[in-house]
Amino acid sequence: MIFWPRRANTHTTVTRGRRRTRLVALAVALSFVSAVAIVESDSRAAFAFDYPSWTDVQNARSSEQATINQINEIKSLIEGLRVEVERTQAEVIAKGEAYQEADQRFQEAALKAQKLDSQADDAEASATQSKQQAGEIVAQQYRSGNGDVSANLFVNASKADDLLYTYGMADKFTEQTAGIYEKALLDMNTARALTKQAERAQSLLEELKVAAEAARDAAQAAADAAAAAVAAQEENQATLNAQLTVLSERRAVTEADFVVGENIRIEAARVEAARQAELARQAAAAGAAAGAGVVGQSGWAKPAYGGITSGYGNRLNPYSHVWRLHAGTDIGAACGRPIYAAHAGSVVYSGWNGSYGNFIQLSNGDNISTAYGHIVNGGLLVGKGARVSSGQLIAYVGTTGGSTGCHLHYEVRINNVATDAVPFMRNQGVTLG
Repeated sequence: MIFWPRRANTHTTVTRGRRRTRLVALAVALSFVSAVAIVESDSRAAFAFDYPSWTDVQNARSSEQATINQINEIKSLIEGLRVEVERTQAEVIAKGEAYQEADQRFQEAALKAQKLDSQADDAEASATQSKQQAGEIVAQQYRSGNGDVSANLFVNASKADDLLYTYGMADKFTEQTAGIYEKALLDMNTARALTKQAERAQSLLEELKVAAEAARDAAQAAADAAAAAVAAQEENQATLNAQLTVLSERRAVTEADFVVGENIRIEAARVEAARQAELARQAAAAGAAAGAGVVGQSGWAKPAYGGITSGYGNRLNPYSHVWRLHAGTDIGAACGRPIYAAHAGSVVYSGWNGSYGNFIQLSNGDNISTAYGHIVNGGLLVGKGARVSSGQLIAYVGTTGGSTGCHLHYEVRINNVATDAVPFMRNQGVTLG
């Protein structure tokens, strides 16, 4: 007896797969926790500099050797800040590349799993139809007196299963019935094989998802460490340079020296704030004119204005020249143009992401998230954990990462699996392009 495959009867296989997946997930999670602990420990050690005070500088002038020692210490601190910034920037690139590759494998595996699942469903439906057709013909032959079979099996087609897949009874069929019988067997075997492939793909998908999420968190930790290194450099280097000047010129410390670093920081902050305000003003004007950032009745907004230059699906990547899944929709907007949050939610990632370049991902808390890639350097306006509203300015268009020109790479993800953004946004009342 060959039993008809029922996908509902795969509980044992799936359970084993889930157990294995949980073990893999636990192992990955534990290794990631260790990695994060090391990163955090390294970050704390890197920033545990003992900066000299202005009193230390004043006291160092009491002797030639003390002055020389203090100068060397300050030069070492300045160099240490520079090295730390370079180190963390390099780590951002490396971790971002690892995250992007892990996420790419996950997205491609998700698409494959979806196709296999759909094919398995189609094959099972075809097999069921072939089985029913063969049973109906056998039952009809019996009713017309052409079948030498037991009446209790062929009173109706629904009871033909037991006989249909018994090889010993194949000679009871007419040539037509035998052909349908063979097709039913073929469809059954195809459905069974595709179902097993779909189950294996789903198990692998869960492992890849865990790996991608761990890579994402590691990349975000690296981005945070890099931001901290830059902030430490900006905060301390101006004062250290002023202290070095005082010592090198062998002059007394003045009141102006005490505040020079703070004044430099205040002026830099004022200039940057004015620049951001002007960019925001220009972005708001450009967005309003183009309809981008305008929140519709659904609560969703167009993320950027521009024509669609590349859609969702497999393609030959114009940058890498490799045939791979393009998980998003490219919107041809000029560099510096505004990027708006397509929906309200929280920032789950903000930083470098391999070929995506500078990248932001927002989650709306309902298993739906959106992603924004190729953002211009210095154009990330929101950080991880920030709450944003729909239509809020979050970034500026750029051409970072694996990009051949200015544009926004926009994605919609459901359970973190990318889907075609065009029909999804259309259902939200928003037209891309």
